[in-house]
Amino acid sequence: MTRYAALLRGINVGGHNTVRMPELRSMVESLGHTDVVTYINSGNVVFTSGAGGAGRAELEAGIEDRLEAELDRRITVLVRSRDELAEAVEANPFPDAVPNRLLLAFLRTAPAEDQLAAAAAVESGADEFRLLGSTLYLHCPDGMGRSKLAAALSKPVSDGTSRNLATVRKLVQLAGGETPERS
Repeated sequence: MTRYAALLRGINVGGHNTVRMPELRSMVESLGHTDVVTYINSGNVVFTSGAGGAGRAELEAGIEDRLEAELDRRITVLVRSRDELAEAVEANPFPDAVPNRLLLAFLRTAPAEDQLAAAAAVESGADEFRLLGSTLYLHCPDGMGRSKLAAALSKPVSDGTSRNLATVRKLVQLAGGETPERS
């Protein structure tokens, strides 16, 4: 059976859009998923799919619908398999980055080329990004807080959600595999 991670966008940030992790586990279990584990309070839930043969979009919609039914608000959920997360870690174009200074933005759709070009034109110091498939890598060696590039990329990645490299590695581990050594 395939293990997945569901990544909730924009919850528990600054006391807004609160979702308690025990409730989140319960909601995911109510969909028939098993071996449900949450990781940190930012909306990461690892599970084994109980929806035999369901694709990523169906898993996302199921969790989004359950969250809306239970919490009366729509929260974007992105789902990746354990293997997809491990591949994203392995494909890291910034192998020397400090793990908490590298964000992986998992996207539902690819950003428009003109949006990426506009972000690339921002004076960003040492910050840099790469889009590989449906994952955008944002390396901010001086931190994310004041990054002009991070701000410029917020619109093109509005249908995605980001996690730092350390968190993605931990999700791979929780999903039943070791993270790649390389990055």
